Amino acid sequence: MKLTDIIEPGSIVAKLSSTDRDEAILELINQLVDSGVAPASIKDELIERVLDRERKHSTGFGRGVAVPHVKHAEINKITAAVGISSEGIDFNSLDKQPVYTIFLLLSPQDRPEEHLQAMEIIFKNLSKETFRRSLRQSSTSEEIHEFLDDADNHRLGG
Repeated sequence: MKLTDIIEPGSIVAKLSSTDRDEAILELINQLVDSGVAPASIKDELIERVLDRERKHSTGFGRGVAVPHVKHAEINKITAAVGISSEGIDFNSLDKQPVYTIFLLLSPQDRPEEHLQAMEIIFKNLSKETFRRSLRQSSTSEEIHEFLDDADNHRLGG
C-alpha cells in the first residue's frame, strides 16, 4: 500500500481555512465527500464519530501532525484526506504543540488489516522530519500529490 493508493488528488486541502480542530475535521470530511470519495449520506455520522474519538483521545501525536481516523460500514475503500495549516491548529497533541499537517483516514469497518497497513504507511512517512517539513512547504494540492508520489517511490532525499 502506498500513500497515493489512499489519497486521491481531490482529497487534498493545501491551505486549510479552519482555525480549530473541529472545523478542520469538518473541512477534510467535506473535501472527501465533495470529491466523491466518501458518501454524502454518512457525512454527519463520520463527523460525529471522528469528533467523538478526538474528545476521548487526541490523534495529535506530536511533531505538528494529527491522524484522525474512523472505520465505517459504508466506506468501501480505504481513503484519506490531507490538510495543511500554515497557522497551526490546537489538537490537544501529546507534545502540546500546534498541528500543521492532518491526515484524516476513513476505513471499511470489516477490513481492520488494511486500516493498520494504512496507518503504518502514514506514520512511517510522518516520522521523517524531511517529509513533514517538505509537505508543509507545498503550496498546492497538485504539489502535495506529486510529493506523496515521490515519497511512495523513494525519490525523496533524507
